[in-house]
Amino acid sequence: MRIVLVGPPGAGKGTQATRLAEKLRIPHISTGDLFRANISRQTELGKLAKSYMDAGNLVPDEVTIAMAKDRMEQPDAEGGFLLDGFPRNVSQAEALDELLQTEGIKLDAVLDLEAPEDEVVKRIAGRRVCRKDSAHVFHVTYSPPKQEGVCDACGGELYQRDDDSEETVRTRLEVYHTQTEPIIGYYRAQGLVVTISAMGPVDEVTGRALEALKSGK
Repeated sequence: MRIVLVGPPGAGKGTQATRLAEKLRIPHISTGDLFRANISRQTELGKLAKSYMDAGNLVPDEVTIAMAKDRMEQPDAEGGFLLDGFPRNVSQAEALDELLQTEGIKLDAVLDLEAPEDEVVKRIAGRRVCRKDSAHVFHVTYSPPKQEGVCDACGGELYQRDDDSEETVRTRLEVYHTQTEPIIGYYRAQGLVVTISAMGPVDEVTGRALEALKSGK
């Protein structure tokens, strides 16, 4: 299957993308991974992207699209892929359509993860990360530490990252509504959108997604 995964920040896209790609036996292609891989390998695209990032500018769509094209042409993606974080806007969606058409292939589905805005804010703003080891993550409501502000694993101080503040989360949501959400309408016109609730236990959401992809609803 060839799938695009969309949804607001905090909907659990990263978690579901990893799980769905494993279940469907297709590569998970995330924008963040593409950038990191190209920059670490110092590819021409990586160097170009880094020059924009170092200058504090957004990486142009054409660079992101070129990275995605290169990745989708790798042998492990011949049987399908799951795109996470790309396309990010309608221009990128149109470019992806052109690219796939050139290759004689098409998308099978666009999986839209829905979550209420207040829940998204609660999920992200409630995160607390260990200063000693950022792999240790807690949540003030869903997975609180035994002692407030202290990591259960190593005793390090727990803190809220700047990116997780409520103000920042609401700004990110506004960007999502303005730039990314319109691609849902774009793909809905093509009959590709499958919408599911991102609420509930992770396993339930994965099962819901697999069933929706299977039935096309």
